[in-house]
Amino acid sequence: MISSSFSISRRRLLAKGAALAATPLVLGTRSGPAFAAGPMLGAWQQKFFRFKLGAFELTTISDAAAFIDGPYPIVGMNASEKEVRQLMRDNLLPEQKYQPGFSPLVVNTGRELVLFDTGNGANGFVPRPNGGWLAGQLSPSGFKADEIDVVVLSHGHPDHVGGLIENGMPLFPNARYVISAVEYDYWAPEGKHAGDLEKLAAVFRASTQQIAGKFRFIKSGADVVPGIRAVEAHGHTPGHLAFMIESGGKQILFWGDCAHHHVASLARPEWHCLFDIDREQGAATRKRIYDMAATNRLPIIGYHMPFPSIGYVERLDTRGYRWLPLSYQLNL
Repeated sequence: MISSSFSISRRRLLAKGAALAATPLVLGTRSGPAFAAGPMLGAWQQKFFRFKLGAFELTTISDAAAFIDGPYPIVGMNASEKEVRQLMRDNLLPEQKYQPGFSPLVVNTGRELVLFDTGNGANGFVPRPNGGWLAGQLSPSGFKADEIDVVVLSHGHPDHVGGLIENGMPLFPNARYVISAVEYDYWAPEGKHAGDLEKLAAVFRASTQQIAGKFRFIKSGADVVPGIRAVEAHGHTPGHLAFMIESGGKQILFWGDCAHHHVASLARPEWHCLFDIDREQGAATRKRIYDMAATNRLPIIGYHMPFPSIGYVERLDTRGYRWLPLSYQLNL
């Protein structure tokens, strides 16, 4: 039963409202300093995001927040610019600019700190100050570079290996390093490539020469550490790998560069990506990975998805998929 002291009739409430409406507005008429808006504070975005997965603790860290031209032709090389721009319009997005995530991941297994990819560093796709933030964001995120035990490279592009070296020295001096043998052998040799590929290979060599002796080479199905297993995702690069992370019966997939735009890549997985080495295989891999994610209702960490780069994949039709950003699903 509700106490009568808390009971206000509709008539009394309306009468009070009418009286207030009739009261002259006198606030602010007294003498004194004028009220003014506070100073502009500037745009701000979170730089790290942390959550639990079973006994593991996972942290995504933002390495860049730059706008770049696109998504066409980065996504949609075998489509028309008109088609890509129409898809952006249909999804209430800018037609010629987008803001991809660049999101390294730290997994604390309780025994080791495992870092997935190292961002742009000083030589990646997004130069400082707009990118290359990982080195500066480790401490605010709760980590020290010399505490990282394992550095896993999904592939050899500059925005994934550029952060290995800082001020001419390995940023993670106590780590051991993991990469696909196929991937390493594609980028490391001198004189193998020319043109744009050689520019990418040169960054890879500069970033890995000092740590070459610390690499462990793996392939699909191999365990990085207990609870983290490599998944074949070739096409973007010859040895590109995704990684299944599992603890306490819960799973999440770090899929590296299986998508470069959160709408275009998923809605049209058959659209070619400018950065794919084998574009047909890249398209086939996207369809396979997206279908697995949607069928198994897997949470995903997508390196280039909008920060914090975590979400799910929904199957739309026989052709395409949709990225569903994380809300509170992983908070339980």
